Amino acid sequence: MTQLPGHPHIHRVDGELHVEQLPVAQLAREHGTPLFVYSKASMLAALAAYRRGLQGRRSRICYAMKANSSLGVLQVFAQADCGFDIVSGGELARVLAVGARPQDVIFSGVGKTRAEMAQALEAGIGCFNVESEAELEVLDEVAARAGRVAPVSIRVNPNVDPKTHPYISTGLKGNKFGIAHERTLAAYRRAAALPHLRVVGIDCHIGSQITDSGPYLDAMDRMLDLVAAIEAAGIRLQHIDFGGGLGIDYRGDQPPAADALWAELLRKLDARGFGDRELLLEPGRSLVGNAGVCVTEVLYLKPGEQKNFCIVDAAMNDLPRPAMYEAFHGIEPVAQRGGAATTYDVVGPVCESGDWLGRDRALPVQQGDLLAVLSTGAYCMSMASNYNTRPRAAEVLVDGDRAHLIRERERPEDLMRGERLL
Repeated sequence: MTQLPGHPHIHRVDGELHVEQLPVAQLAREHGTPLFVYSKASMLAALAAYRRGLQGRRSRICYAMKANSSLGVLQVFAQADCGFDIVSGGELARVLAVGARPQDVIFSGVGKTRAEMAQALEAGIGCFNVESEAELEVLDEVAARAGRVAPVSIRVNPNVDPKTHPYISTGLKGNKFGIAHERTLAAYRRAAALPHLRVVGIDCHIGSQITDSGPYLDAMDRMLDLVAAIEAAGIRLQHIDFGGGLGIDYRGDQPPAADALWAELLRKLDARGFGDRELLLEPGRSLVGNAGVCVTEVLYLKPGEQKNFCIVDAAMNDLPRPAMYEAFHGIEPVAQRGGAATTYDVVGPVCESGDWLGRDRALPVQQGDLLAVLSTGAYCMSMASNYNTRPRAAEVLVDGDRAHLIRERERPEDLMRGERLL
């Protein structure tokens, strides 16, 4: 058995790629390609690292489900007693569909509608992470109309650089998220004065795919300064939410392990005198990213004067991260083949030059072979589209030697449902 670096539950047996105990090629034969395959053991191992780091503390891990909102994935975390971080009414409907407790749901996002607020109040969610002063006023109105009191925390924008891609940086002054550090105390005073709001905590989330503990430590210092000021004003905070954003290994990245990171952060929390507070975390990518592979078939090999192209049946509508962020995903042959490798750009069938999955990859492949695109458990299926009227892929969750089909492959008639001719 040969382990793939950074993917503890994805390995080779006699040269054949396996997810847990099942051959990837077998799953592709049964379900077709493109196909997403997820390891349940990988998700639970990633969750266990957070829990080791938080052992002995009052804490709640709320899976940031925008990373992957497929019902089968949500069910894994619901059964593992996780809460959920949501950003829309649709995501709330999904977590309730898998039996999650509404009181363990926190609602983030800069543009909550009145209808979404009312839906969340009716469900009885645990907390609204409010992201603007205007949102405080609207939420108070909606709660008054519903005859309820909304539990709130305020998301602080601490102006800390997470040193990540600008599209997934969320804690700088130029980002749309949260309330400016300088306005936070005034916002808390207003929230405490509104009759249909109940202040329960404070929230901060600085970005995604963070691979250095430094930005977390900087954000914690700024957050705890605010906690001290807010409580000095007579407003008690029951919980402190430090968000998520921990990165994964895409290309030899070396983010801190979740347990080691939290040991470091908890030492600072204790030193500042706030070690007794309930902690909320919102990990997403770090729980599911390295649990997934996308299996795709090589349709054609197309040599060229400047580039060789390996054309596969997965595309930017299935795997949007390279087109959106120029993101890197490892690409591996499902079956190891002898012979010399050729350098290819791995591209899909979509009619866009931006439809590429990997550039300049040395691959010993032939037409008809299968490739596995690695680290595709996060922000792939959840961001997938039907561009070019391409049905979205099937998804399979592997649990040891069992495979569960958790999403059927779409058909053209699924895509046209709801449309009407003139």
